[in-house]
Amino acid sequence: MFSGIVEEYAKVVSLVKDQENLHLTMSCSFVSELKIDQSISHNGVCLTVVSKTDDTYTVTAMKETIERSNIGLLKVGDKVNVERSMMMNGRLDGHIVQGHVDQTATCIDIADADGSWYFTFQYAFDREMAKRGYITVDKGSVTVNGVSLTVCNPTEDTFQVAVIPYTYEYTNFHEIKVGSVVNLEFDIIGKYISRMIALG
Repeated sequence: MFSGIVEEYAKVVSLVKDQENLHLTMSCSFVSELKIDQSISHNGVCLTVVSKTDDTYTVTAMKETIERSNIGLLKVGDKVNVERSMMMNGRLDGHIVQGHVDQTATCIDIADADGSWYFTFQYAFDREMAKRGYITVDKGSVTVNGVSLTVCNPTEDTFQVAVIPYTYEYTNFHEIKVGSVVNLEFDIIGKYISRMIALG
């Protein structure tokens, strides 16, 4: 379980394909604090530490994860938003994030907002999935590349988020361009409410 408050971005050191799996070796400032079997969010995808050295750690993504997220698009040197799992005795500064990416979206516009930025994303809309809560709502929460953000101006298949300078600088939002593919996780509370309504 995560909060969507990204700690920093890690850099991809190596990528190794192993049948349908992809082993990602990463470097970041808290490698020395990590343990084998620990869960870390990578661009919003929960992956388990399987090995580590003094300055790197390795996680493995399986076929389902690669197909549903932007993990398979990563290259050596890319920056990946990382967050360790939430401590239950701490504040929930973002929102409840599972680390289970639902689908990807594409950045279709970036607008200057006098010191901040509005990013617009478009995702594949599916009416049946929307009935199950796979949608965005105005002033609701959404996770973009692991970052907890507030939705504004949603349409059937697009939404905007406002990104402040701190988030822009300390996450990989500063590398997102028009055409970039990002990971989305819709709000789990919305999914449960939609499910309960559907069941009557």
